[in-house]
Amino acid sequence: MTQPLTATTERIARLPRIALVGVHGFGERHLDNLGRLSANGVLELVAVADPLPPADGTLGPEVKVFASLDELLAAGTKADVVIVSTPIQTHAPLALAALNAGANVYLEKPPVASMAQFEELMEAAASAGRLVQVGFQSLGSEALPEIEAVVASGEIGDVRGISATGLWLRNKAYFKRSRWAGKRGLNGTDVVDGVATNALAHAVATGLRLAGARTVADVDSVETDLYRANHTESDDTSVVRVRITGSTVLTCALTLCAPVQSAPSVTIDGTLGQLTLFYTEDRVEVTTPQGTRTETFGRTDLLENLLAARTEQDLLSPLSGSGAYVSVLEAIRTADAPRLIHPEFITWEGEGDAAHPVVHGIESLIRRAALGQATFAELETPWAASPKPAFTVDGVPVATVQDGSAVRPTSSPRPYLHPVRTLAGTVVTDHVPEDHVWHLGAGVALQDVDGINFWGGRTYTRDAGAYVWRKDHGRIVTESAEHSEGHRREQLSWIGPDGTPVLREQREWRWSAVGHSTWKLTLDFTLDSATGRPVLLGSPGSNGRPQGGYGGFFWRLPKVGDATIWTPDARGEDAVHGTVAPWLAWSGTFDAGTATATPVTGVPGLGRPATLVFLASPQAPDPWFVRHSGYPGVGLSLAWDTPVTAEPGKPVHRTVTVLITDGFLATQDIEQLITTLGEPA
Repeated sequence: MTQPLTATTERIARLPRIALVGVHGFGERHLDNLGRLSANGVLELVAVADPLPPADGTLGPEVKVFASLDELLAAGTKADVVIVSTPIQTHAPLALAALNAGANVYLEKPPVASMAQFEELMEAAASAGRLVQVGFQSLGSEALPEIEAVVASGEIGDVRGISATGLWLRNKAYFKRSRWAGKRGLNGTDVVDGVATNALAHAVATGLRLAGARTVADVDSVETDLYRANHTESDDTSVVRVRITGSTVLTCALTLCAPVQSAPSVTIDGTLGQLTLFYTEDRVEVTTPQGTRTETFGRTDLLENLLAARTEQDLLSPLSGSGAYVSVLEAIRTADAPRLIHPEFITWEGEGDAAHPVVHGIESLIRRAALGQATFAELETPWAASPKPAFTVDGVPVATVQDGSAVRPTSSPRPYLHPVRTLAGTVVTDHVPEDHVWHLGAGVALQDVDGINFWGGRTYTRDAGAYVWRKDHGRIVTESAEHSEGHRREQLSWIGPDGTPVLREQREWRWSAVGHSTWKLTLDFTLDSATGRPVLLGSPGSNGRPQGGYGGFFWRLPKVGDATIWTPDARGEDAVHGTVAPWLAWSGTFDAGTATATPVTGVPGLGRPATLVFLASPQAPDPWFVRHSGYPGVGLSLAWDTPVTAEPGKPVHRTVTVLITDGFLATQDIEQLITTLGEPA
């Protein structure tokens, strides 16, 4: 509820005089609010300015109407507060004119269209000794101080990251409503319209506030990943990643191309739980192991706050507090033009001006980006992916190399393959999935390397008898790589959180065709101590978790319908998990995850049959680690229930081969393939 400001609490003898510039669009909401406050005896609306006058009867006879702010001021109209609710590119010049006339300013969002304008406006406000309130209404929410108190109390633990998500839809009419809509510039003037700078600007501003970022100095860096499905200049589907001074990361994943509009939110992810603010509703959800509680808060009207701030209160959304937001806007303004999403990944719904684009799979992509602190390009979304080293078989791309350098720190950044495809193009890996954002395609990962987590996520400890968040995440970096047809050799360094190398890895990938529908991928890796002493390689299983011995080679699959999982002697997840067998097969219909295609079904990546055959390492009888009911994944467990040791000069060595086939294979087919290849079985 809005907290009322009454005339009896006004310390100034006369009612404050208000002028409104811009009476259409969002200006109509200001007119409604001004009518409410005027009726309550709080203020007096003395004038409005707009090239298109308001409809007859909208205003009382005492309100003067002008075509522009210049005319309003030239007529000698005195206003204590000028509200600017006009096109973005006019905000700065109109605010400057109002300040020069001695008025305080209520300036709609975004306050300016460039950092230069922000600095000029800040200087003008200081010189005039006047206040500028920015219309980020969500910053008036009474939920904000409560959220700060919850975080400070430690109820959700240490903050791991903050994300702002928005799934909105806007139709063709939205972009036809004015000349500046959907524009980055107009007649040489910056406009910077866009999903993060206008429609869902509150998501960014609220996220920054909860991250403690108010000023320009509070922002270390801003990374942008901008796209558009509409026929506009501006972005409508974007990720903006902001690194806040003090190491907090705010990831804003936003779109105007959702199938259904939902309430945008800002989430604080903690080691013991999470807190989500649905800022358009002032509703807060706090989730911890003890359960979820929800509370709805009131909101202070920003105009009332501005009036009170002239004598007794602080501004809730001051111009000085929008410096961090303007840093984001400036990064978007100076970024390359948004890339057009290819039409094959878009479905248009509705007719005429009511038609709106829906980007395929955008709901999951938004969630993955937020959870993984990842851009769309880093998610290998096909309309966003940038060129990377690839494996090809007879000219067909079958796997892409990811160096993992942009993976969030708590996911243990590391190199991996994704997407891996069949020869017909079916994607058979996934990465940054919503259930475990630290699962990364096909590669090598371990949860316990002398106490360092190179797997990502929480760490299972014997003392806790449970998974706990710890600041123990390492990273694997590529020191060198040699890439040729059918072969890639990598020298990798496993580095602890203190920057000290723990392991040296030599990793080799080999790949080749096996007939018209199958290709073979072989991974050979050695792990050698980089410390000059023995290094223990463990797992949750070796730390006391029953049946939890994952680590070593791991392959994360996308969703697989009608999955069949079997070895020569057993069938089904429970039967094969933890067993030692020469091979393990997985077949079914594959969903492509983030690497979406456009099949005739209209459902990205669904309905494509494939079979994966994993051949066990000849160096040791490692048990198979298999998950299906919770998530789809296969691994060979290096340390099932007992650690292994990488001694100086005596590396741990494993070789794994995977046969990747279009269609379904039977046991007889698999054994024939293995025999033909001469692989050990």
